[in-house]
Amino acid sequence: MRANGPLRLGVLASGRGSNLEAILAATTRPDFPARVAVVVSDREQAQALERARRRGVTALWLNPKDFGDRAAYDAGLGRVLDEHRVGLVCLAGFMRILTPGFVRAYAGRILNIHPALLPAFPGLHAQRQALEHGVRVAGATVHFVDEGIDTGPIVLQASVPVHPDDTEESLSARILVEEHRLYPEAIRLFAEGRLQIAGRKVVVRAAGRPGAGAPASEASL
Repeated sequence: MRANGPLRLGVLASGRGSNLEAILAATTRPDFPARVAVVVSDREQAQALERARRRGVTALWLNPKDFGDRAAYDAGLGRVLDEHRVGLVCLAGFMRILTPGFVRAYAGRILNIHPALLPAFPGLHAQRQALEHGVRVAGATVHFVDEGIDTGPIVLQASVPVHPDDTEESLSARILVEEHRLYPEAIRLFAEGRLQIAGRKVVVRAAGRPGAGAPASEASL
């Protein structure tokens, strides 16, 4: 744990919130160095909001129609996150592209998870792209968010085999298991001060030596 308490997370989600649920489950463990401070959605009926409320976490719908444009909406997001003293923003199926201003304001403090082994298959329908290209291995990636689409420095990755009879649904389900494992681990590493962005790469520092010493590994699991 940090001297001033656990890292405060702000989770942005638009849909069912399965990765949010994995984060919430991890952060309820007494030894986990982060807690979810607020969940925000751009969709009023997002299941993610209900998941958060069931666990006693503040869950807010921020209606895009209440804002003049994307920049104004993202400024509203920023105000909510700042009000809840968020130290790390986690995108969990958030279906809006963040503006450059928002990304710059939280540079090095936004994580996203993507159902592919980036830089392959960025953007929407990554599992479908993988099947259409006939790859033998797919997977999941946690990365820092930059101003591009799924182009930020990679934190952790996990691979899964692609079976000859896979559908988009079956492959997605297999990847999702790894997503639920990777995302809490990446958050834990960030909270422990063990992630260092070095250009295009992320160095994972050895436990107990944040910011010093040799890397524990390349940015993969």
